[in-house]
Amino acid sequence: MNGPLLVLCALGPEAWALRGGDWSGAAGGPPVLARTGMGRRAAGRKAGALLDAGGYGALLVAGFGAALGPGVRPGEVIVADRVTDPEGGAYPLATATALATALEEAGLRVHLGTHRTVDRVVRGPARARLHREGALAVDMEAAAVLAARAAHAPDLPAAVLRVVVDTPAHELLRPGTLPAGVRAWRTLRTAVPALTAWHRRLAAAPAPLTTPQPSTLPQEAS
Repeated sequence: MNGPLLVLCALGPEAWALRGGDWSGAAGGPPVLARTGMGRRAAGRKAGALLDAGGYGALLVAGFGAALGPGVRPGEVIVADRVTDPEGGAYPLATATALATALEEAGLRVHLGTHRTVDRVVRGPARARLHREGALAVDMEAAAVLAARAAHAPDLPAAVLRVVVDTPAHELLRPGTLPAGVRAWRTLRTAVPALTAWHRRLAAAPAPLTTPQPSTLPQEAS
C-alpha cells in the first residue's frame, strides 16, 4: 500500500522519542504521527477519526509498556503477534514477524508474543495472572486502536510494539524506574529506521493503491 505510515502513541514522551527519530526514506512520504491520549476510550475515538480519513499505507501502535514475565529487560522490545482485551476480544497481527525481523536487524533485542490491553496499571499478582494466561506485555490502548481499525479500515496492515519500561522485578514507582524510562525512550527513538524499513517492505508487496496524506507530520493530539 502506497500511503504514509500512521503511527499512534498515547503519551508525550513517546511522541517526542518517535518524532526525533530518523524517518528518512519512509514509504509513501513522511509518516503521520498522532497522540491518542491514555486509555481505551480515548485511543479508540482518536484512531477511528484518523482511520475514517483513509489513505494510509499501514498502522503502527508504538510506545512504552510493561513486561509481564521473566526474561525481559527494560529497553527491550515486545512486538505483538496478537492483542487481547478484558472482554475476550483478540486481534491477530499478520505482520508481526516482519516487524520483529526489522527491529532485530537494527540491533535491538526483540520478543514476540501476545499483548494484553487493560484499563489500569497492573502490578504483582495481577501481572503474574496475565502472564499465566499467555501475555508477554500489557498496555492501555492497543486493543482499542485495533478495534477501530476493524471497524474503519479492516484491510489496513497493522502492528503493535512496546518498548519495556518496567518488569515484574522492577515495577513502576520503584527505584530504577527513571533509568529504565530513559533506556526505553532511547530505544524507541533508535527503532525508527526499523519501522520505516518494515513499512517499505509492506509497500513493496502487491496491494491496492491508497491516496497519499499530506507530506508533514501533524501536531501532537491533545
